[in-house]
Amino acid sequence: MTKYLSLAIIISIIFGSCTPATETNTISDKTISYKVDSLMSLMTLAEKIGQTNMYNGTWEFTGPIPADNSSQEKAEQIKNGMVGAMINVLSAKATREAQKMAVENSRLGIPLLFGYDVIHGYKTMLPVPLAQAASWSDDAARQGAEIAAREAASAGQHWTFSPMIDVSRDARWGRIMESAGEDPYLSSVMARAWVQGYQGKSLADPVSIAACAKHFAAYGFAEAGRDYNTVDISDQTLYNVVFPPFKAASDAGVATFMNAFNEINGVPATGSTFLQRDILKGAWGFEGFMVSDWGSIGEMVTHGFARDNKHAAELAMNAGSDMDMESRAYERELEGLITEGKVDIVALDDAVKRILKLKYALGLFEDPYRYCDEQREKETLLAVENLQGAREIARKTMVLFKNENNILPLSKEVNSVAVIGQLAGSKDIPLGNWRGQAVTNSAVSLLEGVQSAVSDQSKVAFAEGYILSTGTRDFIHELDIQPGDESGFAEAIRLAKSSEVVIMAVGEDCFQTGEGRSQADIALKGNQQQLLMEVLKVNKNVIVVLMNGRPLAIPEVMDQAPAIIEAWFAGSEAGNAIADVIFGDYNPSGKLPVSFPHHVGQEPLHYDRKNTGRPVTNDFDSGLVFWSHYTDAPTESLLPFGFGLSYSTFEYSNFSVTPKEKGATVTVDVTNSSKIDGTETVQVYVRDVVATVTQPVKRLVDFQQMEVSAGETRKVTFDLSEEDFGFYHKNYDFYAEDGVFDVMIGGNSRDLQSIGVTLSF
Repeated sequence: MTKYLSLAIIISIIFGSCTPATETNTISDKTISYKVDSLMSLMTLAEKIGQTNMYNGTWEFTGPIPADNSSQEKAEQIKNGMVGAMINVLSAKATREAQKMAVENSRLGIPLLFGYDVIHGYKTMLPVPLAQAASWSDDAARQGAEIAAREAASAGQHWTFSPMIDVSRDARWGRIMESAGEDPYLSSVMARAWVQGYQGKSLADPVSIAACAKHFAAYGFAEAGRDYNTVDISDQTLYNVVFPPFKAASDAGVATFMNAFNEINGVPATGSTFLQRDILKGAWGFEGFMVSDWGSIGEMVTHGFARDNKHAAELAMNAGSDMDMESRAYERELEGLITEGKVDIVALDDAVKRILKLKYALGLFEDPYRYCDEQREKETLLAVENLQGAREIARKTMVLFKNENNILPLSKEVNSVAVIGQLAGSKDIPLGNWRGQAVTNSAVSLLEGVQSAVSDQSKVAFAEGYILSTGTRDFIHELDIQPGDESGFAEAIRLAKSSEVVIMAVGEDCFQTGEGRSQADIALKGNQQQLLMEVLKVNKNVIVVLMNGRPLAIPEVMDQAPAIIEAWFAGSEAGNAIADVIFGDYNPSGKLPVSFPHHVGQEPLHYDRKNTGRPVTNDFDSGLVFWSHYTDAPTESLLPFGFGLSYSTFEYSNFSVTPKEKGATVTVDVTNSSKIDGTETVQVYVRDVVATVTQPVKRLVDFQQMEVSAGETRKVTFDLSEEDFGFYHKNYDFYAEDGVFDVMIGGNSRDLQSIGVTLSF
């Protein structure tokens, strides 16, 4: 207790008496900086280096420390104040014990930060991030992050390694499921919402957690869609596509950034001064800290950029990487590098200040155990309101692809329903990958959702039909895909033939997407498609439910199935949310955040392409080959970015564009011409027709989501500014150029009305 009392004396001298959490956010940044500087004046070089060091929690902190050398060494380092943060220390009880090791044993008692990958929920699973982006609703994204933060904070976590806001245009890349899709504007909207949801109005609120914008930068552009691969893109793509969501997160006050594994221009991101000091901490004025991705400092040796771990530590710290996650490079090498003059103490001090400021903002110097409340944890995890929120959000992410003859919504009085598919019966796959502390097999299955929705007189029968995956299913192991067992076909076909309606789930196992889950083929695996075609032969009333974390190449499904709902991996309440859409309790309003291809050979695929010198025009309809196209597949997407149907129908009229000073006012009337109230997302795209740097044929600049009652007409107005018409030029200068612009409006990126307008800036 002597050391803990000395801690109290020191902290009271430096920080004054404990300030209530509700008042912490009123303290100025200047005051925080003063108090952090005061603490740093007491710190030794070794203690400063310790703050830049992050450990993985390799044992259960509520029990004895294992006898292995690694765990013993880590424990001693924590007690000596040589550790700034830890990852994967889980539960309020465990984080209390780990925190106790630090604050009650070390000389200054500086508290630890506890971080965890809370990607789309902690215990209650929300839809995967790509699905959340399909809601096109910043409110839904913010609400989901709030639920995740509330649960994680109750379990002792201070910090999430989310949101992942890498613009992602290649469906082969497994981590596209963690992104907001292919568009920089929509990704920016989602980035702001996720940051605001995690961090709340103040980090001092113990139900909020610090967010981390990752991966900076261009990780989503890995060559061939292969995870961890090299990135080689132009400055124009970097500035105008990759950077905007990160800039939005920085402007929203995100607490931390994380490095990317890839290189840019031959320099690994972790060692890039340009990314970290020139752009992030320079041009953007970011005041938080940069953490490496797992081992990415040491990986610069493998890249061929650093000679050894010591050289890697030198390069990373000088470039602006403030905290080392599990390379052990700073811990072992920084002191020598500073002594030798290869790393300036100013760089280390800047890193430590940034880290300590976050700990102060979280209120950890007031009370290191403020997040370690076991009773709050028990009351918060899987709370009814969290599950209800997950269901509401999941409904908004559903995208209706097809609805021939208005087969949907189904009546709850339907006589008989055949539910078919391994995915339909699974209580685990809907949870998705990167599932935090979700309980295995805890999701509401599609089968359960249907059974709960229909009347007592309706008959619901289930047949697995196909087997997609077998064996070990977890985060770290390769997934075994079943090659084509047809033993379940007969029963599935029999049920389909004898039922009024078939609901068949196809898609992916959730462990087909995620980190390290890149695929060369994005068609349906196993024999799902074969079974679907057999089912369609005996029953034409088939509703296909897609469960997936990436765009899939499904041209035959789109052609043959009468109704298709994109349900993604929708989380804990997946089955109920899907049933809400199928049976009309919710009118689908989701829109695609990514383009769906006809064939994997089209990847990477995105709507905001540039024209070549030989674009698609009527001049080439004669059958000549001299234009940009494929000879064996369509050039355009199967389903475009922004696409999504509704049970309502919407018509656009009276579209106008009026120039104004440095911008334009856009108006359009949107009419719900159906008898069902619905929600439409009105999208605005622009093209700079002639520019000093070639521009995309269209790019999203704004959208509004609105409820339109049956028969109602609503006027929608957009005020577009120079920011909407401009772009980043070389030297990262942003401005709009005078000239002719095409302004486009509609319900997706393909079906648009267009008006040309001349603007001056």
